[in-house]
Amino acid sequence: MKRLGEVVRTAQGVVVVRSPDDSMPAIGTSVVDESLADVGRVVDVFGPVDRPYVAVSPDDDVRIAALVGSKVYARDGS
Repeated sequence: MKRLGEVVRTAQGVVVVRSPDDSMPAIGTSVVDESLADVGRVVDVFGPVDRPYVAVSPDDDVRIAALVGSKVYARDGS
């Protein structure tokens, strides 16, 4: 697992994550929270190259408002 970043906001049903560095996950990468519960999948990477934002489409059972401020991770091999 690799740290994807911190959830900074939600917008139009998508979770917006700020990356801590210049790493960019592949579209479709599975995203989990600190307890390894599934959050969703990466659908877009945008913004500045040195610290991009990552848009994550949440799974149906995820309460996205509760994720704001939490750290999320990219699951390896997804």
